[in-house]
Amino acid sequence: MKPVKPFVINRSGRIVFPFNFFPELDFSAFETLDQFASVIKRDFEEKAPTESDIVSRVQGGVYRTRYEILRDLALNLFWVNRYALTMYDKRPTRWRDVPRRRDDVFLPVFKAWDVAELAAPIEAGYRALPPAWDMEAEDTSFRILMDVFRYKPGAGAELPAIKPTVAEALADPGNLTWHLPDYDPDYPGYSYDDIIDHTHRVPEVEALMRQSMVLHNQYRWDRARSGLIEVGKLRDDDYVVVFCPRNDDVLQFIRRVKSGGRARPPRPVAAESRRPFKPYPPVEVRKRFAVMPRVEAITVYKGEHACTNDDLIRNAAYCWSRMTAKEILEKTGIEQRLYTELDLEQMALAAAQEALKKSGRRPEEIGALLFCTCTSVRLIPSVATWLSGQLGVFQTHGSCDIVAACAGMSYGLAEAVRLLQEVERPVLVVCAEKFSDKIGTVRTSRMIFGDGAAAVVVSPAPADAAPDIEVVQTYASGPMSEVDSIIWPNPEFDNNITVYGPEVKALVKRYLAQMIGELKALPHPEGGAGTLLDAIDLTVPHQANKTMVVSLAQAAGLAPERLYFNIDRVGNTSAASILLAIYDAVKEGRIDRPMRVFAPGFGAGAVGGYVVMRVDPAVVS
Repeated sequence: MKPVKPFVINRSGRIVFPFNFFPELDFSAFETLDQFASVIKRDFEEKAPTESDIVSRVQGGVYRTRYEILRDLALNLFWVNRYALTMYDKRPTRWRDVPRRRDDVFLPVFKAWDVAELAAPIEAGYRALPPAWDMEAEDTSFRILMDVFRYKPGAGAELPAIKPTVAEALADPGNLTWHLPDYDPDYPGYSYDDIIDHTHRVPEVEALMRQSMVLHNQYRWDRARSGLIEVGKLRDDDYVVVFCPRNDDVLQFIRRVKSGGRARPPRPVAAESRRPFKPYPPVEVRKRFAVMPRVEAITVYKGEHACTNDDLIRNAAYCWSRMTAKEILEKTGIEQRLYTELDLEQMALAAAQEALKKSGRRPEEIGALLFCTCTSVRLIPSVATWLSGQLGVFQTHGSCDIVAACAGMSYGLAEAVRLLQEVERPVLVVCAEKFSDKIGTVRTSRMIFGDGAAAVVVSPAPADAAPDIEVVQTYASGPMSEVDSIIWPNPEFDNNITVYGPEVKALVKRYLAQMIGELKALPHPEGGAGTLLDAIDLTVPHQANKTMVVSLAQAAGLAPERLYFNIDRVGNTSAASILLAIYDAVKEGRIDRPMRVFAPGFGAGAVGGYVVMRVDPAVVS
């Protein structure tokens, strides 16, 4: 898997996702041309109108503002340049200096086409429309985009992914390729910093201008003097534009495609999903264990950068359908998500250090350390052992990582209660996620996920004391459609994290109904009338998608007013989300006294789980 894709902070202090403007695919994940073609179709072709589509929309009066034409032009030009942007560097080179027999230098071949009959109605249609926000800025983008559109050498649908080598192109002297009578290597263009640091008061215009600058740089020569020429008529001092693979992974992919690849062993076939022969009952801590758990501290670390919905629009990628900031809020219940520049481990360490400080525990007192995450790129040593060392814990009974995604807290606290029986000393549970650098250009994931960390110290309670953690339950698996409902790394999406909404909704619906049924079957903990569900003061669910969770919780029998959410301000932080929400519920006074909290989690891998716990505001840092 390739390195992660971090955000940057530009000179104006705004979050920018460079990969949304500079397409970068992991070609080591592609075995065949069909695999690559499916990604190109999804990310470029399906989003982009053809040249004729734009003309038809102009003539049909579809466009209401200049911005709408501009956005379609940009999408079209990203599609036209889909292979150059993802596979090749374009290098104007004097013909005498072009190697003729190498397999890593390519000479693109085009078909002649008349762009004038398409450009004229687009220009006229643009002039007839009002600007959406800023005439000057929109006209600047139009000049750049139309200059590229007018002089691009061919229609987008006719461009092959694998370009011919120079020898292959020369095999037919009538093949047409780019011709430049001369070339200025200092021809004006936009630097990386120009693109990243560009700002505008209107998020849509800011994104559009960045896209325009990237597209201009694809043709960094005097386009008015360029044209097509038969390769057999090239002279030594003419310039052509050769295509060179952007990196070795691209070159190896081209070689795999040309060689026909090799046969792979067949994959095992998944078995039919079958339900357990009897349900797994929830674990009632007081009845099952001798050592009762006490929660001594809950601490958090929140990402230091807020990424608002407007920030997402400012970073609209070449493969995103149009969406407004308001529509993102309505769809997800999220106004902003928090991101950090720290590594996952550093964020987790900050939360863990604060938890030891809050609890008053020394490193030598810690008996075990559990780290819950689904976004770690560290395998050896495990993050849990790394944290143990960083905290000054010389030895534990056990330090290990738990990958239970959005049910991470439930898994971590359930295991902590079990470990207490063996070590009879404090167990430190740390939950942390860093999604911001693992999303890439996947729009649905970018709307939802944030970064954050939290830590809990669970210690043996005094003799005869009631447990703070009263009930624990964990689940996993289901039909493969739900198991694979959230995937990272996903090679079909350039190893970015992907969420399949309908399948996630199905597993959340299934687990919530099961959880509520179990709580209704357990007696009231104080022996009063009703059930454990009736004794719940507040439900703090995994902060997945507020709109979805509220709807499904209501269907399962939970009133919205009994639910607490902070996802609108922090995003979905998977394993860390419930503890971050508990922290905010205390901070806001929603938990203003010791309260019984039901905390359900559910997510990737079709995992689920919950805890019923007593939360005392005094233990929250």
